[in-house]
Amino acid sequence: MPRGVLIVDDSGFMRNTIRQIIAVDDELEVVGEAEDGLVALEKVRSLRPDVVLLDIEMPNLDGLAVLKRLRLTSKARVIILSSLAQLGSAPALEARRIGAVEVIGKPSGTISLDLKAKRGHEILRAIRSALDLPPLDVEALATRRAQRNHPNDSGAR
Repeated sequence: MPRGVLIVDDSGFMRNTIRQIIAVDDELEVVGEAEDGLVALEKVRSLRPDVVLLDIEMPNLDGLAVLKRLRLTSKARVIILSSLAQLGSAPALEARRIGAVEVIGKPSGTISLDLKAKRGHEILRAIRSALDLPPLDVEALATRRAQRNHPNDSGAR
């Protein structure tokens, strides 16, 4: 049974990109999305995800405030994914201090057009690590996908 992931980001483009990254892993399933912190808290209560991917800069309630509340109300592991959370930054250090299991900085600012290329493997690694799953076998994944795309390709013509 796939493990549930909730994506929390105020950008629809970013939520879609993150959904595409997670879709390559058969052991993970996006169970929902939230566009701000208040909606995120509601969705965590109703959907009970295993992992929450959480942006920091959002309307209504920022990611650090959400993280503080989740610490008290949910067993979901929280991974911060934010352009504010670059290695060693104050928001990154604060997120770790208050309970984030991992902090990943988005490249190129708020709308990270290159997120998939630059951070896709890191995001999957962080989610799998937070859930105590073994690392993703990229080679086996590629073989399975090729077999799905060409199921009758046995070499005989």
